Amino acid sequence: MTNPFLEKYNTPHQTVPFHLIKLEHYEPAIREGMRREDEEIAAIIHSEEEPTFENTILALANSGELLERVTTVLFNLMSSETCDDLEAIAEKMMPELSKHRNNISLNPDLFKRVKQVYEQRKELSLSPEELRLLEKSYDGFIRNGANLNEKNKEAFRKISTELSTLTLRFSQNHLKETNNYELVLTQKEELDGLPESAIEAAAHTAKEKGKENCWVFTLQAPSYVPFMKYSKCRKLRQELYMAYNTQCTHPNEQNNLDIVTQLVNLRMELAQLLGYKNYADYILRKRMAENSEKVYHLLDDLLDAYTPTAQKEVEEVTVLAQQTEGKDFQLMPWDFSYFSEKLKTQKYQLDEEALRPYFELSKVKEGVFGLATKLYGITFHLNRDIPVYHPDVDAYEVLDTDGSYLAVLYTDFHPREGKRSGAWMTSYKEQWIEANGTDSRPHVSVTMNFTKPTTDKPALLTFSEVTTFLHEFGHALHGMFARTRFQCMSGTNVYWDFVELPSQIMENFATEKEFLNTFARHYQTGECLPDEWIQRIVDAANFNVAYACLRQVSFGLLDMAWYTRTEPFSGNVFTYEKEAWKRTVLLPQIDSTCMTVQFGHIMSGGYSAGYYSYKWAEVLDADAFSVFKEKGIFNKEVASSFRTNILSKGGTEHPMILYKRFRGQEPTIDALLKRNGIK
Repeated sequence: MTNPFLEKYNTPHQTVPFHLIKLEHYEPAIREGMRREDEEIAAIIHSEEEPTFENTILALANSGELLERVTTVLFNLMSSETCDDLEAIAEKMMPELSKHRNNISLNPDLFKRVKQVYEQRKELSLSPEELRLLEKSYDGFIRNGANLNEKNKEAFRKISTELSTLTLRFSQNHLKETNNYELVLTQKEELDGLPESAIEAAAHTAKEKGKENCWVFTLQAPSYVPFMKYSKCRKLRQELYMAYNTQCTHPNEQNNLDIVTQLVNLRMELAQLLGYKNYADYILRKRMAENSEKVYHLLDDLLDAYTPTAQKEVEEVTVLAQQTEGKDFQLMPWDFSYFSEKLKTQKYQLDEEALRPYFELSKVKEGVFGLATKLYGITFHLNRDIPVYHPDVDAYEVLDTDGSYLAVLYTDFHPREGKRSGAWMTSYKEQWIEANGTDSRPHVSVTMNFTKPTTDKPALLTFSEVTTFLHEFGHALHGMFARTRFQCMSGTNVYWDFVELPSQIMENFATEKEFLNTFARHYQTGECLPDEWIQRIVDAANFNVAYACLRQVSFGLLDMAWYTRTEPFSGNVFTYEKEAWKRTVLLPQIDSTCMTVQFGHIMSGGYSAGYYSYKWAEVLDADAFSVFKEKGIFNKEVASSFRTNILSKGGTEHPMILYKRFRGQEPTIDALLKRNGIK
């Protein structure tokens, strides 16, 4: 059998030949990748030469190319285009991949050579980037158990294998729960209050599912969010809210309660095995925050600063609800979006649905790409010859300001059954510089779940979807502008609480009139978004901003509560969750709801003991964007400095050094408080 993974990719820029890859190719390619990497590791260990940076550290960094190639495709498609057969392959191979990784990271002979080079580092005349790679390699072995005795190494192997299996099951369960739910409405009066776009989308979904004379609403964001904002039927809002917030709690195969307990306990056990008090201490040692005290300090500062305003915001929504429904009306969680939207419309005459016609997806894409052209001089060219993994996906060649090839960018915008919810950026190939000096450029993907086109209308986005696009595109720029020698330090391979700066700084442009004027036009008439509407967007930018901040802080507190534990958890997940974030609670809590069991970020998505990163980076992005505001939002010199000092550098230096090089000083919370109108 010809296996495309094992051949040189005969595609533009050696992009992944998705059109050739079949399910039966994955397992043999993974096994061959592991075999080749074992050979490469053996060659390092058995070298008769004394360990050097080149024959040990560099050789190790360059090993496993085939395995990386195959698993990158497998795990990316597990999120964006999965199926039962692909999940079965992943479930079968995860324990073997974990064992393979452990065989490398726990190999005493390999570690001995790495350690020898590390101990000579001061005499080796290494460049800063080489020294960073050496330190990262050595520290990686330490953090993966290389200094443990044989008994504890075996325990480490067992824990890491179990974690790899459990995180996969957690994600699969959540995706299945999301896909399994349908709210089927058959009466027109049940649609009361819903905008035409939501009704059309629900009819389109029903048709796709082969259902006649009905409307189908799902737990996917483009369906769930407008229903909660606009449906006049409180009973149906409650039904959908409860379906969303009780996912993975039901007595079925998709229940994640026991998996959560296992995950948090195993992570605690792993950290303590390595000599840390808890998992947060283990994780935060390699973060800008450095320790849990600084994380709690940030979260507490935000709580103190935003709680009074958040309480006023909820009170304002409550007053409106009681004016509408009666003075005895109790505002519940399934009411908040509905009455908040009414209040926003009342205060700012701003209706997100009225904005949709001005945010047709192709025009938004032109606007976002055009922003990158204005700032950085790069251009985007659709290339139909680049294979894609689904017909919804487009592939672009990205050219630098001098016309040279910079990157490939895949865009994937709409929900479907094989795709998990949310929005994310990933890479199918990261950037590095070959030994001969060739700059091997990256292949980057942005994946979202935006409102679909219908039979009669193109995809018309909400303003929040435009902001999400800008966020993920910021991550993409971080990947596309990478220019580092080593792959493991390029692009988004930075400290987790720094990685959100490039994405969140882009969100600031969403409320800039100069930017909106470049693309926001009515999809039928071509009319520009009226200036007074843009002003309303700007005026409403801080609507319920404190409530939103406390929501993020609540997630950060929940995350830290799970991962600062020093004793195994054996309690009730529902109760523990509600206790963890009780200081942020502004609305009645429902006993049967649970966030933890569907909180992929902290359970299966890499943000364990790291969810605070969004607020940490928000402090950075508010401070950094103040430079653009001061010198002009399209200022090429500021953009060039941001590209040179931050976007291109990846993880080659400590993020605070990079930030200060761009900003000239360390960030403070002041810019964020001013931007949000708190100070």
